[in-house]
Amino acid sequence: MSESTLPQADMARLAQAAQDALTDSMVERLSVTGANALEVVDRLNEEETRDAILTLIDKVTEMHRTGALDTLFQLLGLVHGARSALTDSMVERICMFGETMIDNLANEEVAAMAHNARRAMEEAIDETASRPKPGGGLLSTISMLSKPETQQALQFMLAFACHMRTRSVDQHVLPEREV
Repeated sequence: MSESTLPQADMARLAQAAQDALTDSMVERLSVTGANALEVVDRLNEEETRDAILTLIDKVTEMHRTGALDTLFQLLGLVHGARSALTDSMVERICMFGETMIDNLANEEVAAMAHNARRAMEEAIDETASRPKPGGGLLSTISMLSKPETQQALQFMLAFACHMRTRSVDQHVLPEREV
């Protein structure tokens, strides 16, 4: 035989061996797999799908370049670990905590207080921004303390701080140590 017919003969024997080895179920599975592969290729040929895949590849490449892909997989590992570690009682307590927080914070009083605090903060920012910078020094501070509105604001802040401390201490009383 010549060298050019040798590879053809080998290929013919390989094809005959593959044909002899295939069973009907193997041929059926190969046909289904081929049909599924062609369906995927056909979907990739649609313009919207092709654009989506190309955008996805660009984003994954960018995430890899910036290290965000590693961070994403670390985050997924963390979420999986947390999910695996959670017990039913932990989930129940988390849900009860969330429900309690929503009940405590989702009322008109808290909303009004937050709105008033935001408005007061905005007004204070506007007011202090329009004033000239203070000269500084002890006499300037004493002069500011002599104004009735400053004294009233300090009284309010001190009363607020005292009441917050009292409420915090009352709620978190530590048990006495045994001797």
